[in-house]
Amino acid sequence: MAPNLLVLGGTTEATALCRAVSAAGLRGTISFAGRVARPVRQPMPQRIGGFGGAAGLATYLRDQRITHVIDATHPFAAQMSRNAVSACDAARVPLIALTRAPWRAQPGDSWTHVPDIPGAVAALDRPPARVMLAIGRMHLAAFAPHPQHFYLLRLVDPPEAPLPFPDCHTLVNRGPFSEAGDLGLMRQHRITHVVSKNAGGTGAYAKLAAARAIGLPVIMIDRPALPARREAHSIDEVMGWIAHAGTDLGV
Repeated sequence: MAPNLLVLGGTTEATALCRAVSAAGLRGTISFAGRVARPVRQPMPQRIGGFGGAAGLATYLRDQRITHVIDATHPFAAQMSRNAVSACDAARVPLIALTRAPWRAQPGDSWTHVPDIPGAVAALDRPPARVMLAIGRMHLAAFAPHPQHFYLLRLVDPPEAPLPFPDCHTLVNRGPFSEAGDLGLMRQHRITHVVSKNAGGTGAYAKLAAARAIGLPVIMIDRPALPARREAHSIDEVMGWIAHAGTDLGV
């Protein structure tokens, strides 16, 4: 049977994979959760929206005769990744995750690791500071209990509701970003602390390099725990896996 791929997308890696899949003449669909208003255009058919949990995704895989699933979602899209593992196991469809290696602290970094968003909120229970809050828009309300801070927010889409901070500045922009640009941004807004998810990759690393350059502390939110699954860190690895994964479920 000719491959019929489902790419769970939403990252720059997913876009690059779709270009490689299209160039190879393979058939497939890329799926977005619908949380970004202006997703990057893809050279593959797109679907937007959820599947209805793991059971709904398993039904979709069977109905669409999907032969391979590539989970190229954000490293913090934990529920989608868990659903993909369960659905692929139920539908007996091979799965691989195209994921970024996590960032590691370098000499000169001052990182405080926290396990999740509540941990980051707790870490900001301190006197007023000027915080670059680089976590996306979904969890902004969680930081409302600390209105004493100034917050610099960088979002892909404009906020849909009033922000829960009395003192903040919002930038609507899509990466990749540069160290020089982020360094200028931090100096302009007199940032004293950075809050970041450990997303990995290069597109959003600039803020960490800039924080290191001027000695700012970083509150680093560790990645969520996920079930065991096959992982790849490059497009070539995934393309090789597509060529060979089959009745052995790719393991």
